[in-house]
Amino acid sequence: MKKEELFKKFHDIGLVPVVKIDDASKAERLAKAMIDGGLPCAEVTFRTEAAEEAIKRMTAAYPDMLIGAGTVINPKLAEKAVNAGAKFIVSAGLNPETVEWCIAHDVPVCPGVATPSEIEKGLSYGLNVLKFFPAEASGGVAMLKDLSGPFGQVKFMTTGGININNLPDYAKAQNVLAIGGSWMVKADLIANEQWDEITRLCQEAVIKLQGIQLVHVGINMPSEKDAFSVAEEFAKLGYETLPGNSSIFMGKDIEIMKTNYLGTKGHLAFKCYDVDRTVYFLKSKGFTVNESTVKYDAKGAMKVAYFNEEIGGFAFHLVK
Repeated sequence: MKKEELFKKFHDIGLVPVVKIDDASKAERLAKAMIDGGLPCAEVTFRTEAAEEAIKRMTAAYPDMLIGAGTVINPKLAEKAVNAGAKFIVSAGLNPETVEWCIAHDVPVCPGVATPSEIEKGLSYGLNVLKFFPAEASGGVAMLKDLSGPFGQVKFMTTGGININNLPDYAKAQNVLAIGGSWMVKADLIANEQWDEITRLCQEAVIKLQGIQLVHVGINMPSEKDAFSVAEEFAKLGYETLPGNSSIFMGKDIEIMKTNYLGTKGHLAFKCYDVDRTVYFLKSKGFTVNESTVKYDAKGAMKVAYFNEEIGGFAFHLVK
């Protein structure tokens, strides 16, 4: 898999389970639990003797799963991981020898950084995706915001101190490519073979990662006259009337369409942290994008996207 394709996949999935496994015989069942939870990816850390065999088993059982190796502290470990089937290499720090080996062998590598000097070192190797570690101890999202100024071209994989509670803070950060965490695949859950619980925790994290929230309801009316008539009724409830070219907003909550637009009854607008990522998530649930409605921002990221399906007679779309 090419580096650009890999990092796009990282972004779309958005969350990478960081796995410490002591018994490689459980690797396949762990992989299935994560896939069932909506996370077809993992960083298997070389903190145990079982890591190499676990990577072999996972990649053999689920070849489309995005499996990489973490805690790779030297070129020898990197070679061992790649030979086992790892598609990418992650390290806690920036070891020049490891980075150079990965570049020479065309293996995507994401070395750890925590300071501007380390970021500049990564950039000198042509790397614009780096691991921010340990994230919380190094200043968290506040530090990431400060780093976005001088290093606007860099995206970060963030790991260290992240959990279900502060996950949204990182999901909102513009320079975060994906988030690593171990809370959904803790070693004791794996040891005790709590596969259903791992799946549940992964599902919970995937939902939390999206930040989906209803922002307004659109109501279809056949004409401008009918739309203003309905607006008058909402105005009686205290809503501010805000006429536009194609619709009338009643405050921020209700949009009255001047024509019968998408949806049998109207539409529902949901905001999310990242439209591209949530489109990927909803496609996995069987929804399909109405390509004619997609709008992009100046950087090429989606900012609006309707889906072809309706919910209760309402079309729905995403906005950032």
